Amino acid sequence: MRKKIMPCLIIIVLISAIIGCRPQQQAAKSNEQDLLHIQSTKQQASKKVIFLLVDALMAQAIDQGIRRQELPTFQYLIQHGQYYKDMVSSFPTMSVTIDSSLLTGSYPNEHRVPGLTWYSTEAKKVINYGTGPMEIFKHGIESVMLDGLIHLNATHLNPQLPTIYEDLARHGLKSASINGLIYRGRTPHTLTIPSWVQGLTSIPNEIKVHGPDFMALGALSNPLQGKTSLPKSVFSKMGVNSAYSIETLNYLIQANTLPDFSLVYLPDIDQQLHRKGPANMKDVKGIRDVDQQIHTMLQAFGSPEKALSEAVIIIAGDSGMTQILPSNENPVIDLPALLQNDHVLRPGKAVSADTEIVLAVNETMAYVYNIGQRQSLRGLATKLSLDPRMDYMAWKEDGWIYVKQGNSDRELRYKVKGDYSDPYQQKWSVEGDIGVLDLQVDHANHTLHYGQYPDALQRLQGALHSHPGEFIVVGAKPGYELVDRSSPTHKGGGGHGSLRNEESLVPLILCGTDQKPKHLRIIDLKPFILQLLIKNEGE
Repeated sequence: MRKKIMPCLIIIVLISAIIGCRPQQQAAKSNEQDLLHIQSTKQQASKKVIFLLVDALMAQAIDQGIRRQELPTFQYLIQHGQYYKDMVSSFPTMSVTIDSSLLTGSYPNEHRVPGLTWYSTEAKKVINYGTGPMEIFKHGIESVMLDGLIHLNATHLNPQLPTIYEDLARHGLKSASINGLIYRGRTPHTLTIPSWVQGLTSIPNEIKVHGPDFMALGALSNPLQGKTSLPKSVFSKMGVNSAYSIETLNYLIQANTLPDFSLVYLPDIDQQLHRKGPANMKDVKGIRDVDQQIHTMLQAFGSPEKALSEAVIIIAGDSGMTQILPSNENPVIDLPALLQNDHVLRPGKAVSADTEIVLAVNETMAYVYNIGQRQSLRGLATKLSLDPRMDYMAWKEDGWIYVKQGNSDRELRYKVKGDYSDPYQQKWSVEGDIGVLDLQVDHANHTLHYGQYPDALQRLQGALHSHPGEFIVVGAKPGYELVDRSSPTHKGGGGHGSLRNEESLVPLILCGTDQKPKHLRIIDLKPFILQLLIKNEGE
């Protein structure tokens, strides 16, 4: 589906390996006792819950694979469970924001992780968790690693907002994160940094963090070291791969040490889809590999039937993907070129008194920061809207959110607590051209419904209130992507980040339960999972 922090760091590690740094030394896990304390201390009255978060999993890939008789495990689970094709992801549809929304049950206005890259007014620098190798080098390998491995979970993710791991611990329930990027919990862990990575930075060889009871993060945190062999070499992305994730989960199942809740991240489809794009989904081998990996998980219980009798199994995608046009159709929107009369900060450079604009590009979505404030946000939005490939520009002004359609004068504004109720029981005041966000409004019943931009009002509200600063949110039309001077591009491949259905709607499969979330949104999964696990505690 999308670029993730760890794969980008792996690129750096691969480069360091090629230029002759020392091979990684396997650190002993003498200070990790995960397997000793993941058994629930409470009387287990509910099934275990296993959540498989499959990066870039799309409903059309599942449907196409079943029609081609290539996905027998998906077909079995769908026949014995519930299958939804339209769960709404977070916004922007980028890794860390989605994972933060999943684990906190909130949009970024509450969890405070705005995107894979964003600008911090407090630190006066662009935060980049790993958008691409060139940007990693320009922002600094050490800065990116510190933000991604330490600050993201420790301080950027709202410390006052509990994750599902913290909530489960409060109820005496045990949890596991296997290759999850957002992992904050109550149990101390140690990330071990390979010596060859240390050669590039001054980062210590051990980093103390807090996570769930069991925490596996590739070669950086391997609680099964010495117990089973896992694919975690530099050539298998240092363990941040789907085989590592499933083999770790299977070990816990077969050893009868499965905690109450396990989140298992399967990342492999993402990069394939970025290269080929969703239009060539039949050529993506990853979905067939996931089917086989899930099959091995079911067999680890003894049989699929036994698995569904002992566990609730949840399988979900995190975001969709849009097909990016080929190079000859001019798919790349060069934001610095559109803002050539403004002093736009170059990636990796420090903000100065001359800086007017800072960009934080998240593929098909971007934050554009009006640092110099020498023009209004409306003026900045109008300037960007002149490019016919721009989809929308949104900003805050006088308590309202304004949304301007690209390459037109059409505009709407809205704010919370109005007379119109949406399908999620959220109240809004909406004025202007509702077609800008493809809204359908029933004036007689005071209701509104979403079209091409699911839960658009709340998701835009979440992004625009996710962090301090004066900025606009911009999105590219389908087929196009936004870039800064060193952003990765996906011409002829796939991209995401923006607000439309193609990038926002993901599949959800529920097995082993007849219950379902209150709403089909990724932020509604946390309360659903907590309900499954604590419903018999009398609370």
